[in-house]
Amino acid sequence: MQNFVELWVYLSSAPLFGLTATLAVYVLAQAVSWRSGHAPWANPVMLSVAVLAGVLLATGTAYPTYFAGAQFIHFLLGPAVVALGWPLWQRQAALRARWGRLVVASLLGGGAAALSAVGLGWALGLPGDVLLSLAPKSITAPVAMGVASQIGGVPALAAVFAALTGMVGALSAKWLLDLLRVPSDAEGMAVRGFALGTASHGIGAAHALQVHPDAGAYAGLALGLQVVLAAVLMPLAFKLL
Repeated sequence: MQNFVELWVYLSSAPLFGLTATLAVYVLAQAVSWRSGHAPWANPVMLSVAVLAGVLLATGTAYPTYFAGAQFIHFLLGPAVVALGWPLWQRQAALRARWGRLVVASLLGGGAAALSAVGLGWALGLPGDVLLSLAPKSITAPVAMGVASQIGGVPALAAVFAALTGMVGALSAKWLLDLLRVPSDAEGMAVRGFALGTASHGIGAAHALQVHPDAGAYAGLALGLQVVLAAVLMPLAFKLL
């Protein structure tokens, strides 16, 4: 027992703690997801966040201490997003034939996501800066923070809303799309993936990749389109308003 306590004291005070804890918890979460047949409730990101938050709270570990090690994984987010381009390259002929419809769908989907969130928040009487932080909720968190700071929102809140949106989308997408009778063939999976990437950015795209290659490819495309379109158009739209 004493050796365990000494090991814990060492790990919790060193950058190795955040890195080790994140990798170990995510591997376990992936195992749970695999054993469940990739059930929506077993989303590895959601499970990892819940477990790691519980560990930090139970041990009284400050977030900066944890992030001192986790930042090494955080650095890999950029290359991971770039890697989503490979499935798109494999489907370049289909994308050339559909690019106009995909851009229009992305504009409509992103606009609906932002307007519905702001409208609901306004109906609930939320403060103005919170409403502006809700607007970029369907963009991946780093970009959502940048957009929020440009339009008068709170970047930290925008990151939280983006993470929650991704998790909710990954959990509920299958049931909602089944309810809408979206087919599960290759063509239907492309539609499902694009919808999931549009509404739930990176977390949704990661879930789509686990379900079907076509769903993952189109989810990655939707994520990229949302990032580009929202980063350019959302600040412009709020300036005009």
